[in-house]
Amino acid sequence: MGHNFYFKVNLNKYGEVKLQAEREKKTFINSIVAFLLGFIILLVGLFIVNGQLKSKVETRRRYLAETQRQLDAFQTNEDYLSSADLDRLAQTFDNRIFWARKMVALGQEITDQLAVSKFSYNNGVLTLNGITPVNSNVQELDLINSFIIRLKSNPEISNDFPQIKSGQISRQIVKDTAILEFVIECYSAEHGR
Repeated sequence: MGHNFYFKVNLNKYGEVKLQAEREKKTFINSIVAFLLGFIILLVGLFIVNGQLKSKVETRRRYLAETQRQLDAFQTNEDYLSSADLDRLAQTFDNRIFWARKMVALGQEITDQLAVSKFSYNNGVLTLNGITPVNSNVQELDLINSFIIRLKSNPEISNDFPQIKSGQISRQIVKDTAILEFVIECYSAEHGR
């Protein structure tokens, strides 16, 4: 038995090299085009962001100029005080509320049968949120009304808050304990103006 040897000879070697060169050239051109497109998109994005930032900077400059103008309007002359300055100063002292004294007076009027859980002051109205436990031996509404009467009779509170009235009242059960939540609104003298 004889051995047969087979050889494969590629006679189209030049064609494969040419195809490979064309593929590499096409890949290179595609890479250049993709790079240029990416660079153009990056430049457009940069111009857009730059325009937005310039707009923000201009807005801030206008805001700063307006603030500076307002500050200049409030600036007083060092040589004398105008009547408007004196009126502003008097209004500041006339309309202020001494909260430390109010809190001490409020603490004196609170009994052990009720508690103020939260208070807030907004637009001339002092709002007191409180709770009291429900007890069959005690009339809770009488407790709240007597608290309001004590607040009205305390000059430290009633001088700045001449009108004091009861607000919303609701009954709830919290951790197996029935409580009555109440709101008391204290209106300052400036509130009605």
